[in-house]
Amino acid sequence: MITDKIDLHTHTIVSGHAYNTRNEMIAAAYGKGLEVLAITEHAPAMPGSCQHIYFSNYKVLPRRHREMTVLYGAELNILDYAGHVDLPDDTLKEMDVTLASIHPPCYVSGTAGENTSAYLGAMENPYINIIAHPDDSRFPVDYEVLVKAAKECKVLLEVNNTSLSPVSFRKDARKNYLKMLDLCAKHQVPVIVDSDAHADCLVGEHVYALEMMEEIGFPAELIVNAHSGMIYDYINYKPE
Repeated sequence: MITDKIDLHTHTIVSGHAYNTRNEMIAAAYGKGLEVLAITEHAPAMPGSCQHIYFSNYKVLPRRHREMTVLYGAELNILDYAGHVDLPDDTLKEMDVTLASIHPPCYVSGTAGENTSAYLGAMENPYINIIAHPDDSRFPVDYEVLVKAAKECKVLLEVNNTSLSPVSFRKDARKNYLKMLDLCAKHQVPVIVDSDAHADCLVGEHVYALEMMEEIGFPAELIVNAHSGMIYDYINYKPE
């Protein structure tokens, strides 16, 4: 099993449809031996989530919990085919880590070309670090273009464990990840495996994703989770 001590995509109760507090999520991550945890609340366009002022006040929070690094950021909503997101750059640049993703409440799916353009527009933002769960056939995408753009923009593509769960509502995630990962291996594009945990029991849980990646022999050197120092080449936060 791949050594995995990193989870850069989790949510607390302030995201509106998650179920634990910040302290509960941190305690769960520490109890599981994580080295790095990121709390990435849904950005304001998601119904029920927190507003801009919440993200702008992250500076008051400590980035260490005993031996564990705790980072703070946002899961941004891609809003249109140009890749605009729902927080301004002056806020994004102050965050430790940012993910951008497509969610049904915030985005109307277009053609594969239009959806790919939406991802590419987001990747061109220098403060966006990760494209989250690009795996849902309800939002078709050209994976060859996506993977090549991720390499050019130095943005991580996420393999989302929740998408692969038996209770996931996303469509064809495994099939789409197999296609994406084959292209990532071909073009030597690193990926990040995340839980997308909305409850403390799911923090750091990556079993569906890692089992799939081991099954296909995906190169361990391209899995950022296996190389804790490697994440700082891709996210806004830099350790002192």
